[in-house]
Amino acid sequence: MRGRKADFPGTRFDDLVMTVLTEVGRFENVRTMNQHRVVEHWVGSRECCDPAWEAAYARFETPEQEIAKFVRRLRGFGVETWNRDLTVVEIFCGRGSGLEAWRELGFRQLEGVDISESLLRQYRGEARLYLGDCRQLKFPDASRDVICVQGGLHHLPALPEDLRSTVEEVRRILKPGGRFVVVEPWPTPFLHLVHAACGQAWVRASSTKFEALSCMIEHERETYFNWLGKSREQWEVLSKGFQTETKRTSWGKLSWVGRKPAVTLPGAS
Repeated sequence: MRGRKADFPGTRFDDLVMTVLTEVGRFENVRTMNQHRVVEHWVGSRECCDPAWEAAYARFETPEQEIAKFVRRLRGFGVETWNRDLTVVEIFCGRGSGLEAWRELGFRQLEGVDISESLLRQYRGEARLYLGDCRQLKFPDASRDVICVQGGLHHLPALPEDLRSTVEEVRRILKPGGRFVVVEPWPTPFLHLVHAACGQAWVRASSTKFEALSCMIEHERETYFNWLGKSREQWEVLSKGFQTETKRTSWGKLSWVGRKPAVTLPGAS
């Protein structure tokens, strides 16, 4: 027995025990961190997307690709010339890729709002998160410098009513001169071509990206085409009470920055 015991010295056993305990501790730390990831609950959690849509989105692009895309978009708006001390809120922030894009560009006062707690818990950054409905934000009046949404407004179920509620909340909490940054699908000729390509079986079979996009569109068909089919009406609601700083409609997207006037415009309320 002594000979066999020499093959399993106590130090090796102790090392094994310590390794196991360390890994358990790491797991508990991560679990605890994730439990406290959402720092404030404004509403009860609701799932915004079904599992099939989520799986398709994961096939469409990786988180790294999504962050890089958001960084390019923000640079296109010229945010690198903005003061890095601005307070920035991402509404419909989901997993937080937009928040990471702002962080990569040097902004640190970041907050995110989403209705899905499961999506918020996937975020690993340092922004402050809120589980909330973007139609009823809990921020004080005139308290934030920038509010950004990238691909969230077209998920609103009732248009234009829900859009009007969201925009009114954005206008309320922005400081005078604050910016509303919006990137949403828009019915451009390019988007019509994309839709046509998605309808072709051979295209879907030969391209993972087109297959995933087609699946995503199918699983959000009602809100997606409701948004696209009323683009003129959406624009009137979206831009009311803001001064347009940047507006582009190309490559299937509306890219717009509106500024809240320093003085309230007549009829803006």
